[in-house]
Amino acid sequence: MLRKTVIDFSQTLQPWDGFGINYVEAAQTRDYQADPQEYGGFSTLREADRQAIVELIFGDDGLKPCTCKMFHDCWHQPEPGPGYNWDPNAIDPAAYDHDTTTRWMRYFVREGLKRTRARGDDLAIITTLYGPPAWMTVQKFVRGRDLDPQFKTECAKYIIAWAKHLREIEGLPVRYVSLHNEGEDWMRWPLDGGTAGTPNHDYNLYWPPEQVAEFVRMLRPMLDAQGLQDVGVSPGETSNWYRFAGWGYADALADPETASSLGLITSHGFFGRGVGRWYGDWRSAGIDAIRAQNPGLHAWVTSTSWSAMDANFCWEMYNNIYSAKVNSIIPWAAVQTATWVGGDPNPGTAIRVAVPDGCAVGQYTVEQGYYFYKQVCRAGQAGMAVTKVRANDSALALIGFARNGTRHPDAFVVINIGDKVAAMNLETPGTTSAAFEAFRTSKDERYAAVGRFAPDVAGFAYQAPPRSVTTFFGTG
Repeated sequence: MLRKTVIDFSQTLQPWDGFGINYVEAAQTRDYQADPQEYGGFSTLREADRQAIVELIFGDDGLKPCTCKMFHDCWHQPEPGPGYNWDPNAIDPAAYDHDTTTRWMRYFVREGLKRTRARGDDLAIITTLYGPPAWMTVQKFVRGRDLDPQFKTECAKYIIAWAKHLREIEGLPVRYVSLHNEGEDWMRWPLDGGTAGTPNHDYNLYWPPEQVAEFVRMLRPMLDAQGLQDVGVSPGETSNWYRFAGWGYADALADPETASSLGLITSHGFFGRGVGRWYGDWRSAGIDAIRAQNPGLHAWVTSTSWSAMDANFCWEMYNNIYSAKVNSIIPWAAVQTATWVGGDPNPGTAIRVAVPDGCAVGQYTVEQGYYFYKQVCRAGQAGMAVTKVRANDSALALIGFARNGTRHPDAFVVINIGDKVAAMNLETPGTTSAAFEAFRTSKDERYAAVGRFAPDVAGFAYQAPPRSVTTFFGTG
């Protein structure tokens, strides 16, 4: 029996800003001089290999991401220094070192932007504060739990200085600044803030909902005063949409003054089982509450797991798009080494970099996660619109992207997380495409071309292999 599946291009939902990419450099080290961490691994590769990876991700035949997350670590201003200007509206570029700990992240984004713009597209960049310098915390050490109230404006200046540097010196299109990375997770520190936590934890600061709302209102006029009126404020990134709504962050942001100061809603999109508890879902309640005060505000997932680098990875994206109702998804680090202290809790990735024993130069491999991500990333380009979909089988998920006046073709993705072949009839009402070219990734296929399908009035038949993802691009 054929399953009934519909991708209705005549009915569109939210606008789509595209899928994204993230390169992680300094993330954990408590002493950068003694341990200059470079998690992405570009520093170990030959230039030819670095360029090959950039092409795999940003090239015409690559992933073609549209959004990008750049971390802002805690090492850009180790101390204020003598003669530092404490005026909240005065930012002295000489007070900050934006280069030392970000060399390869900036290289990755800069080279990627060249390829993206060469084909007539662009990147929308969000920068995320990974944790302020130690001297801005109450505890006065790296990864201190609490922001020292007397340094609130200095923390805001720290965020703004990085955005200005990327835009004015690096020429990178920063569109948003984000306040924190999983700063809602108070359980990562003892309540007295007496320890920086175990070595496997990455940088964070505890951001209570009230502090987040205060910073959103404070940061907006400070950005304006620096000529950054077109840079939007994001409230930071909780671990998942459940915590964003259920832990009080959406409530704190949903009052009219705070909501009007927001330029973007953000959270991570993690989902799964932790130690003895569930830790997430994809509810849109928080997003809906803020959009009631600021209609049309976009929402991005700024980190999410690669799962087992399989069909479930794309199924989680389906849920973020249709349940949380987001406008972009950026997975966790797309280029990874094995150097995360204690092992990365999200080890899936697109590109793996390793330095073999006895070798001074790293080598890279393309992981299966790359090919599954390629299925969705190329389909959903910036400016397209998410379409209504339906399928009468819970093992199937569909993601539809209408061209929405762009030069990109109508496209849709079929995800089969079941263990059996799923036979279906695909209906595509409202499409302007005469036919669809299909590509598939499964256990035995890596973005393989699987033929051309021309729908008639009733649609067309298709059989999705178990644990597979197939993308259909409109032609004609």
